[in-house]
Amino acid sequence: MRAFAAFAMAAAVALVGCSAQPKATLPTYEQAAAHPFLQANRDAMAKLLAGLPAAQASPLLVATIVDVNDLRVSSPLGRTLSEQYSSAAAAAGIDVREMKLRGDVFVREQTGELLLSREIKDIARVHQATAVLVGTYSVAGQYVYVNVKLVRSETGQILRGYDYALPMDRDVQRLVRKPTGDY
Repeated sequence: MRAFAAFAMAAAVALVGCSAQPKATLPTYEQAAAHPFLQANRDAMAKLLAGLPAAQASPLLVATIVDVNDLRVSSPLGRTLSEQYSSAAAAAGIDVREMKLRGDVFVREQTGELLLSREIKDIARVHQATAVLVGTYSVAGQYVYVNVKLVRSETGQILRGYDYALPMDRDVQRLVRKPTGDY
């Protein structure tokens, strides 16, 4: 009987200990909308476009942001950044052309739209784009460094550039993982 009482007491203490631990709360829609990752990317596009006449950047193509160590490879981070830049540019009044709606753009599975320098003129001409947004990211210890540039499609001239860093938080760590083919 003492063994049973000791077991019951231990179980009760364990249950009390479990209930005393704070429960993880899921983020709200308000928190998601105000997430610093989104704001950092919107701010980057706003700074890139600041003072630039819309005619110099419109129509605009947005290439997939790629890993600086391998310009042929992107990740969920690069594709997410590109999507967010497209949305921010459109919200700023730039005529952004969606390449995914066309069948004549080089799209590599799990990589996204890649605009190699020799292809920019041809793709821009087909899409009647004046400018192309290109960029790279570089994974470091505590940060991911991002570089974006607006490039005149006909001449390759860099119209604007902007650099910023994203903290290597849990979300960014997941986004920088390279595709494994296990999708």
